[in-house]
Amino acid sequence: MIYEREERPLKEVYSDLLVEYGRKDPRIVIVEADLMKSGSTDKFQQEFPDRTFDVGVAEANMICVAAGLSLMGKIPFTHTFAVFASRRCCDQINQSVAYAGCNVKMCGSDPGITTELNGGTHMAMDDVGIMRSIPEMTIFEPVDSRQLRAVFPQILNLETPVYIRLFRPNATRIFTGEETDFRLGKGIVIREGSDVTILSSGIMVAEALKAAELLEEQQIQAEIINIHTIKPLDTRLIIESAAKTGCVVTAENGSIYNGLGSAVAECLAEHLPRPMKRIGVQDCFGQIGHVEELLNAFHMAAEDIAAAAAELVRNKEKGGL
Repeated sequence: MIYEREERPLKEVYSDLLVEYGRKDPRIVIVEADLMKSGSTDKFQQEFPDRTFDVGVAEANMICVAAGLSLMGKIPFTHTFAVFASRRCCDQINQSVAYAGCNVKMCGSDPGITTELNGGTHMAMDDVGIMRSIPEMTIFEPVDSRQLRAVFPQILNLETPVYIRLFRPNATRIFTGEETDFRLGKGIVIREGSDVTILSSGIMVAEALKAAELLEEQQIQAEIINIHTIKPLDTRLIIESAAKTGCVVTAENGSIYNGLGSAVAECLAEHLPRPMKRIGVQDCFGQIGHVEELLNAFHMAAEDIAAAAAELVRNKEKGGL
């Protein structure tokens, strides 16, 4: 497989969607926290200045303003760094949005190691865990622009809170055909396999596919599944795949605690216990570096995924754990 970067940054695609659907639905408004230019949401401001609210560097207030707009019949979209969109705003999201039944769409950009040179203070390793704990929260992490475009209207039609985990730069192109059916809450089998299941989201999908190629050299057939909706989780697909392959690896751009790996572990523990390994950030803070460097530093690269999968397969063949 050729791993090409898309022509346009994912943040620009997201901004275009806000403008496109904003023309159709006057209820759509945006509430920003002083990141409009870097997040490309200034395009919406240029076309709809009276539907744009920049509250400055006051993320918690941003959520409260969005909640108020929701109660007035609007559909507010908020945006800031994922670390601020989750941890800094947790109480406001829980109380003012979720508990109050407000329809707010929250975009947290540059999650996990994709914050790169902004370093550990800006790296949201725990945002998925925070959002998973909030009732009725949907968590969506697009892998490329085609998936984002397909799911965006579904997000818009939901009347409950949504957290969009957005990679800002040019994403790796994963989906190209028109045949893929993208639905919130439904995982996608990208590559079928019989020996091990690898579940991944966001930037880790490309790493999982590279890992599958490395495993094929060892005569190990990996089933690659994109879990773009981390909550609600596609438990049926996970159980079906785990029953077929007998072991599971998860790969996520964030902490292995309370994220995708934990969600999958909970699913398997309750329905179909199978040996598994979690690839992600291992109980530590972030650091400065480029994505490629950080993937290696945190042992999240394709080689690490392949090694974990191969170990599970070997143990399975020996009849152990």
